[in-house]
Amino acid sequence: MTANYAIVAVGGKQFWVEPGRFYDVNSLGLESGATVTLEQVLLVHCGGQVQIGRPTVPEARIEGKVLDARRGPKVIIYKMRPKKKTRKKTGHRQELTRVLIEKIVVGGQEFTAVEAVAAMEVVETIEAVAV
Repeated sequence: MTANYAIVAVGGKQFWVEPGRFYDVNSLGLESGATVTLEQVLLVHCGGQVQIGRPTVPEARIEGKVLDARRGPKVIIYKMRPKKKTRKKTGHRQELTRVLIEKIVVGGQEFTAVEAVAAMEVVETIEAVAV
């Protein structure tokens, strides 16, 4: 049995998200502690069933909380023209928002991290009894 997960589009990228984990997404412009609802859910795997969106899954959303704003690693850009004395070195750090995924909601059903941990414990006990 695998955990509940979803694939969601945020800030021009797609993320495989699970409840109880945090992700760094492009800056959302929200303050720390704010709640986030992600509506562009492309795929959902909950309760052993997979729903694929065309292009999004209807009545599905991801709810989370903003932990903080941060900056990504520095990317160095170095431009040089050969045989000339032209050199240019610049850098860039992307503004990011760290989001904690609290639950996946599909058609009124909520899947949280606590349920995923409980399901994994049940599987481990069944495997231990079988051995």
